[in-house]
Amino acid sequence: MPIPATLQRNLKLPVICAPMFIVSNPDLVIAQCKGGLIGSFPALNARPKELLDEWLTRITGELAADPNAASFAVNQIIHQSNERLDHDMDLCVKHRVPLIITSLRAPNEIVPRVHDYGGQVFHDVISVRHAEKALEAGVDGLILVCAGAGGHAGTLSPFALVGEIRKIYDGPIALSGAIASGSAILAAQAMGADFAYIGTRFIATDEAHAVDGYKQAIVGSAAADVVYTPYFTGVHGNYLKKSIVAAGLDPDNLPVKDKTAMSFGSSGDAKAWKDIWGAGQGVGHIDEVLPTAELIAQLRQEYGAAKEQLLAASY
Repeated sequence: MPIPATLQRNLKLPVICAPMFIVSNPDLVIAQCKGGLIGSFPALNARPKELLDEWLTRITGELAADPNAASFAVNQIIHQSNERLDHDMDLCVKHRVPLIITSLRAPNEIVPRVHDYGGQVFHDVISVRHAEKALEAGVDGLILVCAGAGGHAGTLSPFALVGEIRKIYDGPIALSGAIASGSAILAAQAMGADFAYIGTRFIATDEAHAVDGYKQAIVGSAAADVVYTPYFTGVHGNYLKKSIVAAGLDPDNLPVKDKTAMSFGSSGDAKAWKDIWGAGQGVGHIDEVLPTAELIAQLRQEYGAAKEQLLAASY
């Protein structure tokens, strides 16, 4: 299905930049959008909550002043521990955020509010069952969070999940899971996705709100250095082993937690995530910290080269 016109505007690559807790900030989002990608950030990154209005005012103002800028998105965590959800959604409606990315529970109450002003809602899913619930809620697109993605990742291969989702849905799909190069963006399209959904690669940028130790850990890690565990939020996710060890924990023997321990949005969560660093299995492809504009140029070059190579193949 064609990408919605509001999201297609000024796209240089079919990429939605994933909203990363703590890391994504206005500097990064604006740089991503000015580079021709859809930038995003979690609403919860604006702390205190009153700061969100300032962030949205700045982002919408700077992007409106640039005729070549792509759209942006805000991520909303739909969970009872997120006491800010109503406040943050009111501001997103006020600023007419083009794309709302929802996570965890199906966004039944959010979809009508966003559609009222002409916005779009994409929902994170890790299974067909979650996708069906999101589609019942009326979402405009699905984000398939597959094995190897940073943060709260699923366990399914992208080959498996994209194929099964395409049996029931012909609308926009973004694919997440260890996508860190231009050739991987092309592969996501070839597999049946409309967008690649990239997070970890943008941690190692000048604009990202991450300490230098985090950025260097991204550069110096490989897929084997990523630990998949529910310990930190009650939901399975991928984290850098180095940060877990530095926090005094044994990454091979973390206590078991389940969904009853889920917590999102508290000040304690933010403090924990300053020390525990999320990352996807694509870290092994990341060799340096770059300005966002330079990284996007590199991704575009890789994407073009991969397409040329594929078209030149003799089979």
